[in-house]
Amino acid sequence: MNHKDLEAWKASMELVDCAYQLSKKMPKSEDFILKQQFLRSAISVPSNISEGCGRSSDKELIRFLDISLGSLAELDTQFDIAFRQDYFDDNETFKELLIKTRKLIIGLKNYLKKKTIE
Repeated sequence: MNHKDLEAWKASMELVDCAYQLSKKMPKSEDFILKQQFLRSAISVPSNISEGCGRSSDKELIRFLDISLGSLAELDTQFDIAFRQDYFDDNETFKELLIKTRKLIIGLKNYLKKKTIE
């Protein structure tokens, strides 16, 4: 399975782009604190999808999809922290991409689980 063909990977790459744009609005004082963690979490999502696709079984891919979902949860919280600090406005595009990515990863995970049962 090529990760670049997966809608979940494509959506997560859009989310990374959006995270980079938002991170530019964070103050310099956050460069090595929240900003770095925010970007690491964003980058982790498509990276783990890719790594899972490079593994030898659907079971391993599912494990990496779980890690991607964990990174998405971190990213969601980091967005909330930055918003609460008034680093940027409540960004609907980011939130929509986050929800879309989560749904696509969960959908892929459920498909793979069903496929391994059959």
